[in-house]
Amino acid sequence: MMIFFPMITPPVMWACLGIYGFLIIFQIIFFLGSKWKPNSKFSDMNARLRAWWYIFIAFTLVFLTRVWVLDLFWMGISLLALREYFHVIPINPEHKRTKIWLYLSIPLQYACILLNWYGLFLIFIPVYIYFLFPIRMILSGSSKHFLQSLGGFFWGVMMTGYSLSYVAYLSHLAIEKQYIAGPLGLLLYLLFITEMNDAMQYLWGKSLGRHLILPKISPKKTIEGLIGGVLSSICFSLLIAPFLTPMNWVGAILMGGLISIGGFFGDVTFSAIKRDVHIKDFGKLLPGHGGLLDRIDSLIFTAPLFFHLIRWFY
Repeated sequence: MMIFFPMITPPVMWACLGIYGFLIIFQIIFFLGSKWKPNSKFSDMNARLRAWWYIFIAFTLVFLTRVWVLDLFWMGISLLALREYFHVIPINPEHKRTKIWLYLSIPLQYACILLNWYGLFLIFIPVYIYFLFPIRMILSGSSKHFLQSLGGFFWGVMMTGYSLSYVAYLSHLAIEKQYIAGPLGLLLYLLFITEMNDAMQYLWGKSLGRHLILPKISPKKTIEGLIGGVLSSICFSLLIAPFLTPMNWVGAILMGGLISIGGFFGDVTFSAIKRDVHIKDFGKLLPGHGGLLDRIDSLIFTAPLFFHLIRWFY
């Protein structure tokens, strides 16, 4: 199989089949639940689950290609996410033209990945863009809302261009360290735990949630949902980490918990942005999920956390 699909190793193949199995089981559960109680509080889960089918089928098609195609795929996601972000934040019209420089920084960031320039990958946006972009804004000749625009612009490219690019670099890290699951092992683990954490926090919060955590920022987040999400993520991590990562059971427990907590803070951070700019969702790209940023907000926080912990300790 690896001759035709070089990124598909036996552990990845079985993990993908397992994920499809989960989707089928949840599809049956929510279908029966919607028939039994049409107006139940889980009735919206069918739309969410349908979006999950679209998402994972798209990932599967990319997994069947090559690592460089995977890099381009994530670069496209970064560019779309940055575009979505720029559509909702307030921008001084005189600074709008400077956005092009941030769009251009993303292909250069991913070029560092394709060329395995790890040192430049680490500092290109946080250091070089950090210094060069304010200079470009100054050359626009306007100081109106300068600090607001600068902070909004730079934070946006750090999240969508820099943090998200760590997802793509996971495949190169796996190749460099010759992990048994191949290029997709770490990436699949991160995606699965991050997204299952989101889903389980939602489900636990819906079913048992009583005590709100941050009612002024994310009024649906509860302590029960967070705890349920952490415990569920740890269980899922113990289940798949031995097949997709080099972690032992202790590492799987710690990583599952850290990813869950990191995902929670990613979610509420973007919720704070939405409340600040008075929107419900960043877009309408995915039915039941809102925009692209609504779906990857947790991943933006968990990707660099997971990457560095794996690189340092394994």
